[in-house]
Amino acid sequence: MAVVLKEEKIVNVTWHGRGGQGGVTAAMILAEAAYLDGYKGVTAAPFFGVERRGAPVTATTKFSRTPIRTLSPTAKAEVVVVLDERLMLAVDVFAGLRPDGLLILNSSSSPEKFCTDLDIVVATSDASSIAKKVGLVVAGTVLINTSLLGAFSKASSLVSMESLEKAISKNFNPKAAQLNIQGARLTYEATRVNRVWQLSSHSG
Repeated sequence: MAVVLKEEKIVNVTWHGRGGQGGVTAAMILAEAAYLDGYKGVTAAPFFGVERRGAPVTATTKFSRTPIRTLSPTAKAEVVVVLDERLMLAVDVFAGLRPDGLLILNSSSSPEKFCTDLDIVVATSDASSIAKKVGLVVAGTVLINTSLLGAFSKASSLVSMESLEKAISKNFNPKAAQLNIQGARLTYEATRVNRVWQLSSHSG
């Protein structure tokens, strides 16, 4: 069931990954999908490090039912997506997440492993295994960014899979789009959430 967003609400999504994993691309595709879903205000931007393969990279997506007039980075996000579970050893992903936010992890572990004393919701899905299974591998690198978009849709209910699939199709050739969509669908189905997440009513 899709979440009905209040007019003044801005949803902030932070992506944590490494250079070459496609976090910036995922942030852009999510913004495009949100627009297709009817959000009038959408933005996507990298923070730093996009030129260094393997280095930590942060990107953001923002969307709202009304145009977004503030383009500056937010201190706290409603949703944090982590493309590489090992990044949590080097980056405090909880520091950028609202206390009532949603944490989405590329992990084969259950959500309960990552639950803290914070009142957050945790979702996990083994996007790496799924992406490898469907053939999303280029030069030995498993591409998991688009697969995790499926986890975002399942855990947050903010953007539909239909719009995500349309946005993926616009960013890849037909053959590659088919593989990326398959990865997103399977990751959607495999996503586990420790409890239902409800978006806070505060403004972004």
